[in-house]
Amino acid sequence: MYSFRNDYSEGAHPQVIQALADTNGVQTVGYGTDPYCATAADTIRRLCAAPDAAVHFLVGGTQVNLVTIDAFLQSYEAVIAAQTGHVSTHETGAIEATGHKVCTVEGPDGKLTPALVESVLAQHNGTEHMVLPRLVYISDTTEIGTIYTKAELTALRQCCQAHGLFLYLDGARLGSALTAPGNDLSLPDLAALTDGFTIGGTKNGALFGEALVLTHPLPHFRWHMKQRGAVLAKGRLLGIQFQTLLEDGLYFDLARHANRLALRLRDGIAALGYPFPVESPSNQQFPVLPNGTVAKLQELGYEFEIDHPVDNGHTCIRLVTSWATPERAMEAFLRDLAAC
Repeated sequence: MYSFRNDYSEGAHPQVIQALADTNGVQTVGYGTDPYCATAADTIRRLCAAPDAAVHFLVGGTQVNLVTIDAFLQSYEAVIAAQTGHVSTHETGAIEATGHKVCTVEGPDGKLTPALVESVLAQHNGTEHMVLPRLVYISDTTEIGTIYTKAELTALRQCCQAHGLFLYLDGARLGSALTAPGNDLSLPDLAALTDGFTIGGTKNGALFGEALVLTHPLPHFRWHMKQRGAVLAKGRLLGIQFQTLLEDGLYFDLARHANRLALRLRDGIAALGYPFPVESPSNQQFPVLPNGTVAKLQELGYEFEIDHPVDNGHTCIRLVTSWATPERAMEAFLRDLAAC
């Protein structure tokens, strides 16, 4: 019937495809040093009110996380992340493969707080016998659909400054976060409060790509990129996509669409009496359904991720909407769920 498995099942928004087609025959220099990437980087700096920021374009989320974190850290330094953080759970040990331990801590809503960060610091005695936590990794939206407020991010920034830590934000679903109900963060806020963050394209209308914004540029960062295979010869393909998504606000329009349908799914499911273990205002929703209902929906052809079993008779599933999700798919799912 329809796949709610993720927000990157489709190719790309038609305007992105058209922009790539329109520029297909143009010759440019390679490796992201072309005019299209330069224009997109200028657009991002303007939107972030960060004229001195370094902007780099990379292909995917795991790639940008491992390259950036490795560039920030010395070989003996470590990352602090929520237990549900993407670098902790879904990147095949990519950060550890660069030699940096990921120190995880469990938060009830997928977010880190100053107290949780300091609890990790307290477990490390500052001697050469243990890794030295040096970078705080967060995601917005988080991996369970929650979002950070400006007050929460400001508190983390102050904690990091007090302890000499870098603060890095994974924005794979940043569009969803910044357009979610209750959000009070903006791109300029992120530039002011973090040392680096990403603007995810893969999960919000691009064919592929993540834009990295380094508010405090790192020396020789492109050397790190090249060594990790992250300098794309046809780098202009990234710049063209981000310029198309960001120049007129399309990026945020697409995220608003995904959020709106996700919240209608949430409200419709809740009206049928099904609970949600976490309150998500974003395009990821996690209802708890009877196992028989989950099986029936799968038989009807719906695709979604199984998040975790709740008990012997119930399972928490993940439903994800995207820029391309049609209203009819959301309505059909609610009708079929009611019928189940």
